Amino acid sequence: MPLLIPFLPLLGFLIIGLFNKFLSKNIIGLIGCGTVLASFILSAEIFYDFTFANQNPFTVKLFDWFDAGTFSASFSFLVDPLSVLFLLIITGVGFLIHVYSVGYMQHDEGFGRYFSYLNLFLSFSCCYSCLAPIISSCLSGGKA
Repeated sequence: MPLLIPFLPLLGFLIIGLFNKFLSKNIIGLIGCGTVLASFILSAEIFYDFTFANQNPFTVKLFDWFDAGTFSASFSFLVDPLSVLFLLIITGVGFLIHVYSVGYMQHDEGFGRYFSYLNLFLSFSCCYSCLAPIISSCLSGGKA
């Protein structure tokens, strides 16, 4: 389930980016806001699990990046209270920005392109909030 949080806005980016010319502005706004709202709801559910259900931190491994002798680096997401808090802030503020942008960008010709890139940015922000602790741990030799 944590994997859906960054991948829902990425799915919104792909749908809006590929079908921009065929979708109305209302549908583009609905897809853009809907994918971010779904990510926010999933983030809130995971935040609830960490806060009230005493969930332990865990790592979701996607694939091995490379192996060199005894060193192994994998592409994985660390889900702990700090990264979940970041996800909650990123998706919550991102949803508010999306809702505001629907009205603000309504008369702009690049409406679909704007929402496509906004969803892409939000997706990468969600990925970074889960990858940052792992990257800093690798750079410090695993002592973080």
